[in-house]
Amino acid sequence: MKIHFFSTALAVITVSSTLSAQTNKIPNRLIDYPAFQQQVKQVGQWREQHRVTEDQFIQMSTQPDTIILDARSRDKYALLHIKGAINLPLTDFTDADLARTIPGKSTRILIYCNNNFLNSPRAFASKAAPASLNVYTFNNLVTYGYTNVYELGPLLDTRTTKIALEGSEFKLEKSR
Repeated sequence: MKIHFFSTALAVITVSSTLSAQTNKIPNRLIDYPAFQQQVKQVGQWREQHRVTEDQFIQMSTQPDTIILDARSRDKYALLHIKGAINLPLTDFTDADLARTIPGKSTRILIYCNNNFLNSPRAFASKAAPASLNVYTFNNLVTYGYTNVYELGPLLDTRTTKIALEGSEFKLEKSR
């Protein structure tokens, strides 16, 4: 009986592997996973040199030709965001939308995400660490040719951060 189970399991694995191999050959010139993997490796090393502290983020945000980009959903942005941030959800990243939002490829772009802030679970709902929005946003911006991207590094408390926040959730909290 164990042999039968083993041979059945082996048959399932073989069929599964065959189907997987067949689906890997489905052509789509607009999806390139190997290029994505290569880009992640290249950007990863560069990204580590472009993560900044809370104080560095604040200082950099006051300099000319700098924007703060919030790539979360419009709903999350409306609830709470860094004061002065521009919202362009990651799902809306295209050459055209990025060009309308960011003045130039060398404009300094400061990014942050859900996983940078605690104690505001509706606006900044934590994601699994490998799925952090910063990781995708950074990689996407570099892939689209933006050369001056910096990421807020630390995990901050929305109640004690030195970074100015605004939004409907912030107004509600302040009125209490």
